Amino acid sequence: MIFATFNAQTSVSEDLIIGKKVTLDSKILNEKRTLNIYLPQTYDKTKSYPVIYILDGSMNEDFLHLVGLQQFFNMQFKMPDFIIVGIANVDRKRDFTFHTDLKDLQKDYPTTGHSDKFIRFLGEELQPFIDKNYKTDKTKYIICQSLGGLLATEVLLNKPNLFTHYFIISPSLWWDDESLLNKANALLSAQKDDERFVYVSVGKNEHKTMVKDADALYQVLKNSGKKNLKVEYNLMTDDNHATILHKSVYDGFLILFPYKD
Repeated sequence: MIFATFNAQTSVSEDLIIGKKVTLDSKILNEKRTLNIYLPQTYDKTKSYPVIYILDGSMNEDFLHLVGLQQFFNMQFKMPDFIIVGIANVDRKRDFTFHTDLKDLQKDYPTTGHSDKFIRFLGEELQPFIDKNYKTDKTKYIICQSLGGLLATEVLLNKPNLFTHYFIISPSLWWDDESLLNKANALLSAQKDDERFVYVSVGKNEHKTMVKDADALYQVLKNSGKKNLKVEYNLMTDDNHATILHKSVYDGFLILFPYKD
């Protein structure tokens, strides 16, 4: 009888690290905020990089799959290296909504109405922190969905210079009886004609109000008379509120970064 002898395989285990988890103590928000930060694999401290800021940027939200999407576009398309900052949520209903007097919304969103503080946090604490600790250029993206899209629209209309590129996906412009949307034309008219890119998308299978409001925002932007404002609109025929984000960002990146021939 012949007995086969098998040697046990040896292995080495190491942590697979794709980024850094940083805690920022915000005086404006009066709390500690978690940032998930991805640096390019070839990150060079002597070079400057554009930055993508992701709302809903927790590890179990949008951070990982959008980092992977950017890395894919960097590999296969004409997308440069980016620093990516995912802002982990604490209370998105509080941070992404402005004040409303509507009683039903106050009941359903009891912590609502503090987007002003969160926007100050973005401009006065978060961006300066990233710019101080990493080599950045002037290109700043914001990627967001739903209530995050409401927040980004508020930034676009009131503090447009915080970002150069806006990916506004399925924005909850129904908030407060569409009051922000109703002010959009006047707020845009008062802005300087600076270079800016705005990508608005919505799923055809979302609530009809979401579709109507996203289209209305696009129409206001397109007809604003701003020559340096580039606007793109994407009505995604096969998607709903749950499925749209990843494919929508993919389509938005395609507009900006064509395939490498």
